[in-house]
Amino acid sequence: MQNLDPRRARWIKVRMGLLCALLAAGLGLIVASAYNIQVEDGAEWREMAERQRQRRLHLVPKRGSIYDRNGTPLAVSVEVPSISMDAVELLRGADDRRVEGIAKDAAARVAKALDLAPDELERRILQKKRFAWLKRRVSEKEVQLVRELSDSDNPSPVRGLTIEGEGHRFYPNRELAGPLLGFVSPDGEGKDGLEVELDDELKGHAEEVRGLRDRSGRLLFSDPVKDEQALAGHNVYLTLDQGIQYTVEQELDAAVRTHEAKSGTAIVVDPNTGEILALANSPGYNPNDYGSSEVDTRRNRAITDRFEPGSTMKIFTLASALAARTLSPTQTLYCEQGRMPIDNVVIHDTHPAGTLTVTQVLALSSNIGAAKIALALGGEQLYDSLRRFGFGEATGIPLPGEAAGILRSRARPWVPVETAEAAFGQGIGITAMQLAMAVATIANGGRLLEPMLIKRVTDGTGVVVRESVPHVKREVVSAQVARTMAEMMVAVTEGDGTGVEAAIPGFRVAGKTGTAQKADAATGKYDRIGASSFVGFVPAERPRLAAVVVLDEPDLVRAGGFVAAPAFRRIMEMSLRYLGVMSKEPVASLPPRVPVLAKPSSAPPLDRRPAAQPAQSAAAVARPLVGPITDGARLTSTADNVRVPDLRGASPRQAVRALFGLGLVPSMQGTGRLLRQDPEAGAMLAPGSTITLVFEPSS
Repeated sequence: MQNLDPRRARWIKVRMGLLCALLAAGLGLIVASAYNIQVEDGAEWREMAERQRQRRLHLVPKRGSIYDRNGTPLAVSVEVPSISMDAVELLRGADDRRVEGIAKDAAARVAKALDLAPDELERRILQKKRFAWLKRRVSEKEVQLVRELSDSDNPSPVRGLTIEGEGHRFYPNRELAGPLLGFVSPDGEGKDGLEVELDDELKGHAEEVRGLRDRSGRLLFSDPVKDEQALAGHNVYLTLDQGIQYTVEQELDAAVRTHEAKSGTAIVVDPNTGEILALANSPGYNPNDYGSSEVDTRRNRAITDRFEPGSTMKIFTLASALAARTLSPTQTLYCEQGRMPIDNVVIHDTHPAGTLTVTQVLALSSNIGAAKIALALGGEQLYDSLRRFGFGEATGIPLPGEAAGILRSRARPWVPVETAEAAFGQGIGITAMQLAMAVATIANGGRLLEPMLIKRVTDGTGVVVRESVPHVKREVVSAQVARTMAEMMVAVTEGDGTGVEAAIPGFRVAGKTGTAQKADAATGKYDRIGASSFVGFVPAERPRLAAVVVLDEPDLVRAGGFVAAPAFRRIMEMSLRYLGVMSKEPVASLPPRVPVLAKPSSAPPLDRRPAAQPAQSAAAVARPLVGPITDGARLTSTADNVRVPDLRGASPRQAVRALFGLGLVPSMQGTGRLLRQDPEAGAMLAPGSTITLVFEPSS
């Protein structure tokens, strides 16, 4: 510098100073930026780095199982293999020119292994998503083919394919209690029945786990997972008994087929605790294959469908009057010889009668007798009493879609005809569940119980989370009134009662038949086939079981005593035997069950014609003996012994019509065409005798 010109040396120094200043400023900026990144904004940048290098996994816990009261599985979750794809990993290392070729080749090979569409699979690969399901719930053969494709020993392995275990809901008993249990969708959400009602408890608690991943997104390791049993869904134990449920479904299906009914419902309940032992619907469906079923078959009719109960409501009309002391058990009533005008309508009995005792009113199912009892009680008190029995309100059973029923409001006073209608079960709507719990009230001494369907719930480790106990809603009638009603109901299944088909040898059966009609919206008349039902409990003196059987729109015979009562008898016989309940009385053979046919009348129980309208002539209302049968009617044929026809090869409809035309009673077994009959063709029998018919499906 000393040999340089002073001016040149000075300029060099200036340039060096400027350069040092610029370097110092740049270094300052770098230090300031580093300070901002590592100190001031350090937390934000660290979080971003963690998000880039970590992978969050959502562990879906195993769905809880559903068991019956004895621990028999009704719905369980099993792990099945499913195939997923990481398209980024599959195309890793391929340049832009080779991407389409690699995607096309991989799509063709994977599609062949999994039976998928190659073009659609290629399109999904080119979307380059980190995760996509290829096929769910694959077979073992498909799993093996995918393993061979992705094996590293393969000359050209397909990367990015993963075999993952996925929960699948399985119902080991197929159709058993299908509408009650419901089903689970592929995404693991409950969609119907108990599966949706208890979804929060059954599906458990999802857990999030973090793990490191490499630049390709592959998981290297993860944080330790909590106890899987603690995360699993709760297990639910029902009050249902699989053995009784199976019996009820078999008998209900047979009754629906035999009588060509539109549908059927049956419920068996322990009247002392309110536990539901069986709840069946026909037709039903298989929850394992819910996609192939119709929406109508998945409906739980026992709680969703309302129907006019008909004569079964006479139980509660009489109980209400006895409790209010407007009726005495020894009282007699004049039943107007089968025809009584009220307001602008005429009430008919299916068998005209004069004076009847209260027990005979129930046993012979007199509409006029029930109407007179209700009118003496009054519309207000009848409404209040029916509400106390649980009609017009939901029962509280833990199932979705329960209907409350229909009961005319007390906002205005009931007119006499409305009171009379309600007395014998017209003009109101109830559910089978309401009817079952109401009759259980008579059986247990007058206490209305809340139906109990869930016995207990446990977590994945077996610890009881909650347990149900019987819950009494209210005292409806006194124990004495309930006992009196039970004795009256026994008369229905004995002697000349309308429900002798429900009698069980060795047991006293308390019950009541019901034969309702449906009103035609156009005419306002009750002239359509309605619901045929039977409700009761066994043994009458110390009830163990109460049940209701309802068949909607039976085609062959309408009377509840011939449609629902036999199914009730068979259900109760097998259920009592299953529970080990033995008769304390010697088993005596029952008298022949005689069909109760009335002098026919074309007028329904409640004919909405003006009372002043002239009555029809006897010829105008006459019908053949094989016409529809209704509760409380009597056989009017006075013919001598009849010859048994040869019915082999006949359908159930043909056989029933032919035998009823001769005054004989069919006892039917099986379905299809008639295989054999006992007695055989040509035998001479008295009217009212029973003939056993055995049917088998046509080959």
